[in-house]
Amino acid sequence: MSGGAASAPKPLPSSGPKSLREMPHPLATSSSEEMGPALTPSPDLLLPRSIADKDLSLPNGTPVDTSSPASSSSLLNRLQLDDDFDVETRDLFVTVDDPKKHVCTMETYITYRVTTKTTRAEFDLPEYSVRRRYQDFDWLRNKLEESQPTHLIPPLPEKFVVKGVVDRFSEEFVETRRKALDKFLKRITDHPVLSFNEHFNVFLTAKDLNAYKKQGMALLSKMGESVKYVTGGYKLRSRPLEFAAIGDYLDTFSLKLGTIDRIAQRIIKEQLEYLVELREYGPVYSTWGGLEVELSEPLEGVSACIGNCCTALEELSEDMTEDFLPVLREYILYAESMKNVLKKRDQVQAEYEAKLEAVALKREDRPKVPTDVEKCQDRVECFNADLKADMERWQNNKRQDFRQLLMGMADKNIQYYEKCLTAWESIIPLLQDKPETK
Repeated sequence: MSGGAASAPKPLPSSGPKSLREMPHPLATSSSEEMGPALTPSPDLLLPRSIADKDLSLPNGTPVDTSSPASSSSLLNRLQLDDDFDVETRDLFVTVDDPKKHVCTMETYITYRVTTKTTRAEFDLPEYSVRRRYQDFDWLRNKLEESQPTHLIPPLPEKFVVKGVVDRFSEEFVETRRKALDKFLKRITDHPVLSFNEHFNVFLTAKDLNAYKKQGMALLSKMGESVKYVTGGYKLRSRPLEFAAIGDYLDTFSLKLGTIDRIAQRIIKEQLEYLVELREYGPVYSTWGGLEVELSEPLEGVSACIGNCCTALEELSEDMTEDFLPVLREYILYAESMKNVLKKRDQVQAEYEAKLEAVALKREDRPKVPTDVEKCQDRVECFNADLKADMERWQNNKRQDFRQLLMGMADKNIQYYEKCLTAWESIIPLLQDKPETK
């Protein structure tokens, strides 16, 4: 795909009667020779096609492969291989690693190394390595939203944490954030439009990003400018069915995922409370064994068994905290980002409807369609095409991510119970009656 900012796509195929809801065409009485096809309302403002084939049904509508693999780990390996199916065709690779803590007079912050390898002509060198802090990633995302308003911009992990609950300079927190920032850049890298954005190029290559921040760069695309200055005075009559279904899906998806997130956090909290009890429980048997010489061996065995169970539970809780919860949170934020794009699309459609009404009220014999109406229609069609393409890409990523996430969770739970089972089985011989020696 060619680079650069998003441009208006080719006209979309018609999928319904040629009317904008009940609104008559403002120049409907003009001769077809004078009008031409320029002001035909956007196909996506008409009655839409079924979106079932776009996997936009509510949860439980996605087919599931029920074939049983040899083990959950084998399926995980297969899914990971599926993730890399297009590695050979990629021409841009970005990684985030090597977090470092910087202590200054006024503030303390973490920077991350961003390494880029590419064969694209837009880059002067085949490899770059720069250091970026969180606010630089935030700057990049804001610039992408400004310059690519019709596209879904991947979310960043939240900047703030609850004071006293999470230490933002702890090794665990920094590593979790590093993974999230790495995924953020990889999602942009894999996008056929965002990856060619000029701001993204600057983020990956500029040694001094602050210089670009101060300049402002003024790289907003025409589409970005037009959307930026859309006022909130236009009121959308009704969202086309296709995009109404997307909005309903996102609302339900956010609600269900939020519930899963809250329950998962409660489960982890209870696991940690149970872990505290287990750590106190095990040594009691060891102390008891010191008082009972004949029972010391089996009691020490029980104490060691409980210690092994503690280790297994601690690993399970860490996996849930570091791998499971961040993915849930990312997709909750992803859904919010998609809702924001949907709102922008609605604003542009509302503006288009208002312009059509204004032309209808001032009907005159005109040889041409007003240029501003044509441009507004182009923006609507561009929004529709980009939003649908990004929604389909997001759905594909979501299916892949959640298959791997849930299989990983199943695998970790299996490992946890296997370790506990092995620990308890190991003390059975110590508890069995031994034959008396003569």
